[in-house]
Amino acid sequence: MNICVYCASSQKIDPKYLDLAAEVGTRIAERGHVLVSGGATVGCMGAVTSAARAAGGRTVGVIPQALVDIEVADNDSDELVITTDMRERKGLMDARSDAFLVLPGGIGTLEELFEIWTARVLGLHDRPLVILDPWGLFQPLRDLIEQLYEAGFTRADVFDAISWTTTVDEAFDRLEGRTVHLSPSPEELGEAVI
Repeated sequence: MNICVYCASSQKIDPKYLDLAAEVGTRIAERGHVLVSGGATVGCMGAVTSAARAAGGRTVGVIPQALVDIEVADNDSDELVITTDMRERKGLMDARSDAFLVLPGGIGTLEELFEIWTARVLGLHDRPLVILDPWGLFQPLRDLIEQLYEAGFTRADVFDAISWTTTVDEAFDRLEGRTVHLSPSPEELGEAVI
């Protein structure tokens, strides 16, 4: 599979997040998958791609020219695709991917998550979408989605469209379709909205 990993580019984060990204990169390579990333060398993006290559994996980076111009492009990628802007970047990452894995990250990561999640809820794709969140950084987001559902702003299939995981093994099981996700069922949240 081509697995797209959405993750942070920040260099100010706790090293445990970099370690998680590196573990994910290693696992992608060990399982014979291809990594599709944002094509940068900084933060978790750099950690996941470096680890994937170190373990013998293939990496595809997709990066806008503006980021190439500030010298953060992963020129060691097996394939580096340079786009005109962020929207084209996201579209190509989507088109090149068979599954999506979201690691802890900031607003850029959230934006990527919401776009691919919305497309899945709307039935525009049926590829696996998995969040790997060992330390609960995204728990407030999960709580917010449950509140939005309870208030009638989203449909019950918002929960079916995503898997929330806390370990690398569990995340890869979901990506590879070996187990069902553990998102709360509509029954757990109350009456379904049509």
